[in-house]
Amino acid sequence: MNKTSIPSIDSIDRQWFLVDAENQTLGRLASEVASLLRGKNKPNFTPHLDTGDFVVVVNAEKVRVTGNKSEQKLYRRHSGRPGGMKVETFNSLQGRIPERIVEKAIKGMLPHNALGRQLFRKLKVYKGPEHPHSAQKPQILQLHSASLAK
Repeated sequence: MNKTSIPSIDSIDRQWFLVDAENQTLGRLASEVASLLRGKNKPNFTPHLDTGDFVVVVNAEKVRVTGNKSEQKLYRRHSGRPGGMKVETFNSLQGRIPERIVEKAIKGMLPHNALGRQLFRKLKVYKGPEHPHSAQKPQILQLHSASLAK
């Protein structure tokens, strides 16, 4: 009988990846980054363990959506008070806090439990091309998704 091996916490090799979101489609970018955060690209992937890598996303303000989503896609948040619902379109949120768009898309593709919260902490999203993680020497990652031709 074959035994399934579970990697120990010490044996997990975490790498840092740098992803440029410029002209990337939001959903395609988010699904690939979520896969990296979970560690699905590694041979020792275990669904109930954090075997993933750290991911730094830069140029979040240059991410694209297809169709009419820039005017029609809505982002909702609630203050917890009666009547505290705030609704904002993709365009207005991209002008105000573009990092939140990418974070929200990736967070929705992670598990909705304590493991997902732990994985989300390894995601770093920045508005422009600069980031403070150069000491970790992140590897530049070219995504498989095709950019929009506009």
